[in-house]
Amino acid sequence: MTDSIMSKAATMEIPINSNGDSRTLGEDDGLEQARQVQWGLDEKDLQQVMVSGPNLNETSIVSGGYGGTAEGIIPTSSIKGSSMHHSSSSSMMAEEAARGVAVEKFDMMKKWGLNTYKCTKQLISERFGRGSRTVDLELEAQIEVLRDTKRKYESVLRLARALTNHFYSMVQTQHALGDTFADLSQKSPELRDEFGYNAETQKLLYKNGETLLGAINFFVSSINTLVNKTMEDTLMTIKMYENARLEFDAYRADLEELNMGPRDAVTMARIEAAQQQYQIHKDKYERLRSDVTIKLKFLEENKVKVMHKQLLLFHNAISAYFAGNQQQLEQTLKQFNIKLKPPGADKPSWLEEQ
Repeated sequence: MTDSIMSKAATMEIPINSNGDSRTLGEDDGLEQARQVQWGLDEKDLQQVMVSGPNLNETSIVSGGYGGTAEGIIPTSSIKGSSMHHSSSSSMMAEEAARGVAVEKFDMMKKWGLNTYKCTKQLISERFGRGSRTVDLELEAQIEVLRDTKRKYESVLRLARALTNHFYSMVQTQHALGDTFADLSQKSPELRDEFGYNAETQKLLYKNGETLLGAINFFVSSINTLVNKTMEDTLMTIKMYENARLEFDAYRADLEELNMGPRDAVTMARIEAAQQQYQIHKDKYERLRSDVTIKLKFLEENKVKVMHKQLLLFHNAISAYFAGNQQQLEQTLKQFNIKLKPPGADKPSWLEEQ
């Protein structure tokens, strides 16, 4: 519109007289009219220009200066479209990867939920006597014996630790008493011999007590390894076996329930899938049952071997100490390859004393 207005201003006819002078007009009025025509825009034209102005999204970059050919024009929309294409493809790839991870997690949760439901249903049925369970009587008896043995050995371990703590306190008291007697022997000439005898006795008891503590500590350490490592490892395998037995019975009951229903196409497909799951859990159950049987056998052999050695050590050391046979006590430790720790090394920390 601005071009049309400017064209109109450039081609406006100005009447002239025969002498070539301009037609008689008021000087001020003529100048004002020409200024309005050439430069001024009324309010309506200005609004139209603002409304119909160029769109920033359609702006073009012109090569070759103003008025150049169309060959040098590069639309900015093509540049924006290229960058948007790359960003959209990368975002689509990220969305597909995230969707794949989400689908995988959903499938895992679905399988876990279905397995948990079947096992819970089977467990409740067994508790209320409505469902059947697979039982290996011989293996179940061995497992129960192991659990009872572990409880009794834990009691032995607890009492042996209590004995160690009490005996350690007694030995430390004997050591302090021997030092006190020795000091009094130097400061009391009239009782020097009496205090001296008692000081020597307490020091000897302290030395033999340290030797016995070494034997008891070795006994406690061996029992702790047997109970909290060897037996515990076997019980962990037993727990896995019991879980596998529950899963096997759950899928067995599911297969039996499907076999009792109608035999249409949909049911046959479900029966085939249930048969596959049943076989998978059956193989797992039998494998773990075999593992438990082998571990129970080796555990029993190891238990007998370890306890035979430790009980003999405990008996010989206690007997030699209370008989006052220092030589036999030291020989017992050498027999079982026990090396004594430096004095005070077995002292419990200040946290244990609290």
